[in-house]
Parts: sequence; C-alpha cells; structure tokens
Amino acid sequence: MKKFKTRHLTIIALAIALNYVGSNIALVLRLPIYLDSIGTILAGALLGPLAGALTATASSVLSGITTDLFALYYLPDGLLTGLLAGWFLYQHQRSKREIPLVAIGVALPGTVVSSLITYFLFHGITSSGSSMIVQLLSGLGLNQFASITLVQAGTDYLDRLLAIVIVTQVCYHLKKQIATL
Repeated sequence: MKKFKTRHLTIIALAIALNYVGSNIALVLRLPIYLDSIGTILAGALLGPLAGALTATASSVLSGITTDLFALYYLPDGLLTGLLAGWFLYQHQRSKREIPLVAIGVALPGTVVSSLITYFLFHGITSSGSSMIVQLLSGLGLNQFASITLVQAGTDYLDRLLAIVIVTQVCYHLKKQIATL
C-alpha cells in the first residue's frame, strides 16, 4: 500500500466501524469473545498489514475514549492482529483447512501480549466477559496467571477464528462480485 486512495480510506473507515460496533455488542452482552477484530482483519486482508495496524489503532482509540477505557491498553494486541492478519491473508486465498492454522498464527502472539497486560495491569479483571471465566478458574484453584493465559488463549483463538471465517467469506464474495462488474 504505497499511497492511500479514497477507496482505501473508505475500507479503513468501514473496518473501524465494524470493530466499534462489534466491541460494543460484546461489551454490552458480556460475551467471552471480543468481536473487535473483524474490521482489523478485513482491512489487513484487503489492504495489507499496515492498513490492519492502522485500523486497530484507530479502533482502540475510538473505543477507549468513548465506551471502554480498557481498549486503549490492549492496543498492542490489536496492532499485532492487524499486522499478522495482513501478513497471512493479504493477497492469499486460504483453503478451509488452512483457516484454523491461520487463526492460531494471528491469535498466538496477541495472546501472549494480552495475557501479560491483563495480568500485570488488571490482575485478571477487565471489562470483557472472559473475566468471569478467569475468576471461576482462579476460584477452582488454578493460579491467576495460568487462569488468565488459558482464558486469553481460548477466547483470542475463538475470536480470531470467527473473524477470519467472516472475512474470508466476505473476500470470496467480493471477488465474485467484482469479477461480474
């Protein structure tokens, strides 16, 4: 992506809106997944790693100053997600068998970062629904860091897998539509 064009900015704006709406749905419903990376992964897949990272940054800032202050602290996780989604998905058609592996590749580095953020800054208590699972595991005797890491790994993977499945379907249908124009 050498130069931003109007369509690039439009896609990034749409992706930011998708992240914002998704994150607020997850926040209000206290879902154990975040739904804040669909737009990031979409921008990364359509425009490349830098667009994915830019989308994640703008989404975190927007959510952080309007509805969920915690979103600002997890900006590094979003950056990694955007960069890795762009790296794995930009100009690559993935088969259905590859999608779970791509989700691991996108989710794992962010899981490490978000687990450390959750443990050291928030001691396992955040605005997401996954905090309840962390507290449940801690109450059952698992130490706090292991509880956080286990929950983050599971929820990050499911969140990224869902987002990648949605994005690959959108990209597939977009390519079909563009080919018919």
